[in-house]
Amino acid sequence: MSADDPTQVRKRSRFRRRHAWLLSIGLVVIGIAGFYRYFWFEHPVGSGPAGPAVPREPFQRVWSTRKVLLVGLGDSITAGFGATPKHSYFDRLVENPTDEFETMRRVCLSKVLPKLQERNLAISGSTSVELRKYLLKRLETQDRETFGVVVVTTGGNDLIHNYGRTPPREGAMYGATFKQAEPWIKNFDVRLGEILDEIESRFPGGCRIFLANIYDPTDDIGDAFNAGLPPWPEGLRIVHAYNDIITRCASRRERVHLVDIHGEFLGHGIHCLQFWREHYDADDPRYWYFDNLEDPNDRGYDAIRRLMLIEIARVLPGVLSDRKQ
Repeated sequence: MSADDPTQVRKRSRFRRRHAWLLSIGLVVIGIAGFYRYFWFEHPVGSGPAGPAVPREPFQRVWSTRKVLLVGLGDSITAGFGATPKHSYFDRLVENPTDEFETMRRVCLSKVLPKLQERNLAISGSTSVELRKYLLKRLETQDRETFGVVVVTTGGNDLIHNYGRTPPREGAMYGATFKQAEPWIKNFDVRLGEILDEIESRFPGGCRIFLANIYDPTDDIGDAFNAGLPPWPEGLRIVHAYNDIITRCASRRERVHLVDIHGEFLGHGIHCLQFWREHYDADDPRYWYFDNLEDPNDRGYDAIRRLMLIEIARVLPGVLSDRKQ
């Protein structure tokens, strides 16, 4: 049989086509797997500043020589869990760390409030139930010479505690249906009002409360299972209900101001690299959460610090100069 036998030529041709086809399929599968792994499982943190720019002009002058007490209340976000030393948002409100970004040097409360004192009473893992029942007892009533600046993060642990390992209950709602959660949501509405009223009562000399809402590491998609957690079909609806309450509570109280960390963190959760998503941030497509998913990393804390400073700088200079309560 000659080397040019038509049968052998056809066999070799079919083999080459089959080999090329299998190779092409393999490359496509590898490409799809790589695409999926990168865009769903890679969470690059990045470096440098995070969050909005803070105007420097308000921090070029002293706001008041009055005694001011900065108080932190609530959960691990205010306690600073996951932050490297001196890089929590509360610490950075008070004083710039030694490695501060150039644009933020001297942009902190100790530079504009020379008689500032601080007390961080937040406890990692605490719920709004525990804040109302236990943590507020640690905040003493101040004298009339002291003005209070209170930063609060609460409610997030009400939603996520136990991550579905136990049946949903108030204070550990993960996995609940909206119908199950409705009475707990109503209780939160009442409880948050009581918390804010109680804080105000501790400052007869006046205060301002800066209340953060609850961020969402799923970037408003609700697919917690993509972060390795049990599915929670109605979780996003419950998060929104809690945030609606926080917004309403702030809007109907003169001394309470909303700090929207929920909106700022969208696009910096588990879908931060997915450029086709609504909240994709092309300027900083990076992950702002710590390893445990529920707390910020250093860049996330930087963003919260900036949001707090912007709102505090908008409110406090005028309030303190007029000596309003």
